[in-house]
Amino acid sequence: MKITPSKINWFLLAKLPSAYFTGVRLKSLDDNKAMTTVKHRWINQNPFKSMYFAVQCMASELSTGILVIKKIHDSGKKVSMLVTEQKSTFTKKARGRIYFTCSDGHKIDAALEETLKTGEGQILELTSIGVDEKGDEVSSFTYQWSIKLKEK
Repeated sequence: MKITPSKINWFLLAKLPSAYFTGVRLKSLDDNKAMTTVKHRWINQNPFKSMYFAVQCMASELSTGILVIKKIHDSGKKVSMLVTEQKSTFTKKARGRIYFTCSDGHKIDAALEETLKTGEGQILELTSIGVDEKGDEVSSFTYQWSIKLKEK
């Protein structure tokens, strides 16, 4: 089964409805990069009339996590994954449509190769940058993911 944006967006509706109903969507996915998008609306705004930070967090996490999921799926192995740390920086009010991009596929390749070779868990840091429609950065997120080969 191939992982596609439409399948992931249906998955959000079924398993992560808070992300789906606030407008988080996977826009594109390939071996090296994932892009998610979310539009500022009444349902996802804070009292200051910009996008609530938790909505940005959901969209940015999806852009990193879906790359990990894709790489694990493509490997055909059973590997567990877990966010162990998250850091964020907000530089501008998020209004309009925001795009979150993670381009760290190569980091996942290296960590997955190592965990499959040694059987030892690996820690990797993946970054997602949020930009508005003008191309201005509004936020930056770094997620620390732990991956580990599942025991038989």
